Amino acid sequence: MKWRWQARAQPVLSRGSAGEWDAVDVLNPSVIRRGEAYYNFFSGYDGKTWHTGLAVSADGVSWRKEGKILSPETGAWESGAIAANGSALSDSSGILYYYQAGDPLQIGLARSGNGHTWRRNGAPVLTVGPYGSWDERGVADPYVIRAGPRYYMFYLGMDRAERQRLGVAESQDGATWYKLRANPILELGEYGAFDAKGLGEPAVWVARGYYWMLYTGRDRGEVRRLGLARSRDGVQWEKLPVVIAGEQAWDSKVICDPSVIANGDRVTVWFGGGDVARPDQNIDGQIGLAMLTAERN
Repeated sequence: MKWRWQARAQPVLSRGSAGEWDAVDVLNPSVIRRGEAYYNFFSGYDGKTWHTGLAVSADGVSWRKEGKILSPETGAWESGAIAANGSALSDSSGILYYYQAGDPLQIGLARSGNGHTWRRNGAPVLTVGPYGSWDERGVADPYVIRAGPRYYMFYLGMDRAERQRLGVAESQDGATWYKLRANPILELGEYGAFDAKGLGEPAVWVARGYYWMLYTGRDRGEVRRLGLARSRDGVQWEKLPVVIAGEQAWDSKVICDPSVIANGDRVTVWFGGGDVARPDQNIDGQIGLAMLTAERN
């Protein structure tokens, strides 16, 4: 099977004006469908702090920003410079939003009935691993899906050597999570590969009897691109020879943070992009839109 990537030339969500909460970077889209509208829970950076904001669209292309919805809470476990890089999921109870925060980074949960007013879970729902583990120094970049009766969270884990790889946890209720013993499920690429320096920001969907994953790979020059992997069970993964790079000036150095809505062999992908090769922020980040289409040989 071959995959074709077609991206719009211009970003669909740009940075705010100078002095606004998202003036420096706009990244990490998490897009869901609610009724007739698309909701985009995205990350905005003001030069000091990352927040989560909401944008709404009728077609997934033209977005209206609704403002900040989540910021780091002082005096809590998440106190720090980030409450963002999240993953939204809509179910019968409303909207679940998983986000990273704290030092070390851990994953929290907030709930909402309308996307505007939120109630935090309290304690993080996914914490760092024990001494010497592959995710001892941080867990981040959650991406949550529901498959059958269970929830699955794909996430980044960092060890004491600062290696960033991908793992998975499962849950029956979306709040209590159990890490799988098979972790990490996706390893760094070989020396010189596009993902030799680090992996992150997985986006997973199910089609044609497989789990599919778009993920961000960092090379040794901190240029970021997207890779594609597949799995029969969500645990044992095979990397495919697909590497997606930015095609325009605005995303020439970084393409990252995929969020997907799949419709058969056509996958709509919202992604972050930037023109500065850095592993974190200050990349002139904006959000783009592409179609990833499976083509039969």
